[in-house]
Amino acid sequence: MQQKKRKIEILVLSDVHLGTYGCHAKQLLSYLKIIKPKIVVLNGDIIDIWQFSKRYWPKSHMKIVKHVMGWMSKGVKIYYVTGNHDEMLRKFCGFKMGSFQIVNKVVLPIADNKTAWFFHGDVFDVTMQHSKWLAKLGAIGYDTLILINMFANFISEKIFKKGKLSFSKKIKNSVKSAVKFIDNFETTAADIGISNKYDYVICGHIHQPEMREITNQHGSIIYLNSGDWIENLTALEYNDGKWIIYKYDEAVMMKEIPEEEESELNNSQLFTNMLEEFNIMNVS
Repeated sequence: MQQKKRKIEILVLSDVHLGTYGCHAKQLLSYLKIIKPKIVVLNGDIIDIWQFSKRYWPKSHMKIVKHVMGWMSKGVKIYYVTGNHDEMLRKFCGFKMGSFQIVNKVVLPIADNKTAWFFHGDVFDVTMQHSKWLAKLGAIGYDTLILINMFANFISEKIFKKGKLSFSKKIKNSVKSAVKFIDNFETTAADIGISNKYDYVICGHIHQPEMREITNQHGSIIYLNSGDWIENLTALEYNDGKWIIYKYDEAVMMKEIPEEEESELNNSQLFTNMLEEFNIMNVS
């Protein structure tokens, strides 16, 4: 017996970083299987092209791509907003295939004549603008820190029977410059959103899930950030005029009624299935 999927008007995902060791693809797939979105905004850094390696592309990562392509074949509107880790796709801005579109930013009308502005946010990162090599080096260091963190969590949970740790979160929360950068990022996004008379500004990039009202002398706006699927395992959901931050909870997810599992396929078979879905979409 299949579980009835939860309907979502708009789903926002960012900073999944497929192709890296830190990506929680299995958890993300579990979440995607229990929802039925009408519009999906992939708000940057979905595939980490910076660190992409043929040596590391697990089946769980391919399944995420296949699942999104399955939505596409069913006519779900999907906006792929480019980020810094998948910036190569900016060459294809404007590309459309069925209900799928690559964009650098997107503005969507929502309930009560309000507008929501979506973009990744790396344009505000000074390091990205002037020292891209330094930003890429930092990304490698971050991924290494995640690997160390995974090993530390294994020891913490299996040997000492304690909870998980997050080194990068502790660093972000304790280093004043990191806290200041996040605050400046949010304020800058809000100021531009207010100047354009948007009601919501939705970003990714800083891996910090957030929803708060920001006010300046010209007005106010709701700032939202969808977080990531490296540490926070969060997404944004919009329904009936309200936004919520979804937080993955493994204990709750285990209680969900599972769907029928497909047979275990390798990456080549998954890719073949994706091509078949494309053919079905083209025929329809």
